[in-house]
Amino acid sequence: MKKLIRVDHPLLHHSLSFLRDANTATEVFQHHAAIVSQILILEATRDLAVRERDVITPLAQTKGQSVQENVVLVPVLRAGISMLLSARAFLPWAPVGFIGLERDEHTAIARAYYQKFPTRLENKRLIVLDPMLATGGSLIDTIVKLEAQGVHDTRAVCIVAAPEGIAAVQERFPHVSIYTAAIDSHLNEMKYIVPGLGDFGDRYFGT
Repeated sequence: MKKLIRVDHPLLHHSLSFLRDANTATEVFQHHAAIVSQILILEATRDLAVRERDVITPLAQTKGQSVQENVVLVPVLRAGISMLLSARAFLPWAPVGFIGLERDEHTAIARAYYQKFPTRLENKRLIVLDPMLATGGSLIDTIVKLEAQGVHDTRAVCIVAAPEGIAAVQERFPHVSIYTAAIDSHLNEMKYIVPGLGDFGDRYFGT
């Protein structure tokens, strides 16, 4: 399986254009963030294990499938909360773990300020939700903490990714799959993604 998946879909590209546009209002930004997140999450869960079950329709008995409930969602606070709502629409039964990371604007290094994970993660698929993969520091810190809990199957879902962040994550964790809507050009001197879309959390929450 490829470990870097750039998801391609017309609706995704349509909504991503609104996310990039500096003139997009907060409520419109939220709407299109949900669309992009849902398409990415569908791809990240394409190979979920299923089991067969009997289904009684109004006319007859037939066979159906049920997803095995082995997924845990981990949004990286605060921006990852925006993607959690979309993920829960598909996986309402999935437990949720949280990790809070705050980036120092001068050093671009993330500082962890909160962590709360469900128990018994060893045989679960962890889907980390982090809209912007810039330097890779936040995602690497998250994966380190998850693997310390015995996690062996981690997938990252990021709306926009920079080559520098992708390379950093893949060098440290070559087994982790990254799903993204866009691989952008580079990071600027302030470690922001170019062309990017600005500060995702600020634009989503109107701060």
